Amino acid sequence: MNIENSVQTPGKWRFIFVYGFALLLFLVAGGRLFYLTVVDKDFLQNQGEIRAVRTEAIPATRGMILDRRGEPLAVSTPTWTIIANPKALWKLPRDPSQNVGPEEEIKRLAEVMGVGRAWLQERFEANKSRSFMYLKRQIPPHEADAIMAANVVGVSKTKEYKRFYPAGEVAAHVVGFTNIDDKGQEGIELAYDQALEGQPGRRSYVKDLTGNIIRGVGVEEAEHPGENIELSIDLRLQYLAYRELKAAVTEHRATSASAVILDVKTGEILAMVNQPSYNPNDRSKLEYEELRNRAVIDLFEPGSTMKPFTISAALMSGQYTTETTINTSPGFMRFGRFTIRDAANYGVIDFEKLLIKSSNVGASKIALSLPQDAIWNMDYELGIGSPVGIGFPGEASGVLPSHPKWHPSEIATLSYGYGLSVSTLQLAQAYMTLANGGYRVPVTIFKQDAPADGKQVIPNKVAQDVVKMMEAVVQRGSGKAAQIPGYRVAGKTGTVHKVGSKGYEYDQYIALFAGVAPASDPRLAMVVMINDPKGREYYGGEVAAPVFSRVMEGALTTLNIYPDLPEGAQRSAFAA
Repeated sequence: MNIENSVQTPGKWRFIFVYGFALLLFLVAGGRLFYLTVVDKDFLQNQGEIRAVRTEAIPATRGMILDRRGEPLAVSTPTWTIIANPKALWKLPRDPSQNVGPEEEIKRLAEVMGVGRAWLQERFEANKSRSFMYLKRQIPPHEADAIMAANVVGVSKTKEYKRFYPAGEVAAHVVGFTNIDDKGQEGIELAYDQALEGQPGRRSYVKDLTGNIIRGVGVEEAEHPGENIELSIDLRLQYLAYRELKAAVTEHRATSASAVILDVKTGEILAMVNQPSYNPNDRSKLEYEELRNRAVIDLFEPGSTMKPFTISAALMSGQYTTETTINTSPGFMRFGRFTIRDAANYGVIDFEKLLIKSSNVGASKIALSLPQDAIWNMDYELGIGSPVGIGFPGEASGVLPSHPKWHPSEIATLSYGYGLSVSTLQLAQAYMTLANGGYRVPVTIFKQDAPADGKQVIPNKVAQDVVKMMEAVVQRGSGKAAQIPGYRVAGKTGTVHKVGSKGYEYDQYIALFAGVAPASDPRLAMVVMINDPKGREYYGGEVAAPVFSRVMEGALTTLNIYPDLPEGAQRSAFAA
């Protein structure tokens, strides 16, 4: 027996076994590696991206809001927002001896942000299971750079846009504002939010284990900026109207006020202002009442400003002419317990004097002589009781009551502007129609290249005759304070008792003036409404008419509308 061979054989087999097992392991590992890197590559890449690649939205620039001359009313400026990954921060190893750990990072961050360490640590602890948290939003670049220079683990910055309103409180009720997430909250910003906001894009980037961005993967989808919106508002007229309205509210200690200027030919809103207002750039002390766009939301009884339309209905009926006279004696009318009164017994008067003296009795007698729905039809055709339709949130429709059978007192009160309610914008629309030869065009808040199609609701001759009568109100009646040097003005005053919880309040008033200019060929219509003036003066001719005069004079001059009143006639008108 060969002892040497018998000893070597077991060792040889052990070597072969170990060698073969190692080779097998190598083949298995190699095969698995081949499978993972070639066959199952997509799955692994997807899992890796889930853990390391992040996708974020690229904010789109919100569209600008511009006035009719291209002046910015709302613009978006780029800002930076600081965000954090609390989960990544709390995964840091704690080594106080090396000044390393979550608490040390929070301390450095608090110092550079200028906030309390305890407060900031409490925020991180409350969100420790989350991978996203806002730290500071919409800050200027230099402030963001200072925070990022601290290199705090898990802290990064992202771009956002902040809305800025150059006209401030002057155009606040028209433009509105957005919230911190750039979503419209009021005005045009809310009504046309979808068009303004645009379409955000998307981009991907790779983060390390601590949440820091290593590199960008590329833009997956580019953002699309929002649309710019060009309004019909003329910022020059807006400033002028706002200044004068605010001064009048202060002078007469009024509760609120509104004013609207319309382009007679196109229906464009050239100015729409309210008091009180607010600064959309600083809403820290904003009160709810300041948000009200009173020109389109607040309703009131228009009073004597509706008498021109009562006369229009009378002339349209064929029962009356401009030469017709009305006997208003003895200066009052009784309907049971209800009595309609004039300030005096005016006797027999024509239509022009009816407007000059603002005779309630005369207007009532005319209305009662017409078919019972004549006044209602006239008001309805002018848009009373229906929304103007400019798209503003909360726009009021007004109230135009309708009855199967009218009581005579209801017809009478409707004739001189009681028993119905309108907004400032609705009343301006009615006067715009009268000034446009009875042709009613849609009112719009957007700039128009050409007038829209409208509807003839008052015959042209009738409208011209009534405007001429209203001119006499400004020349010789209660509207003298509405006169403008160099221009013929037509208009009507109104002084209305406010409605309280128990009926009309006889010591609270709404002062109104509605008018058009130049009266020879009207281009602009304007309504001024001042609510609850508390001074000695409270009549529309004393409180609202002077505001109309100052604003309309500036508007006519600004728009280069040629004067239509000869110099000699101008002096005699003011001397009257």
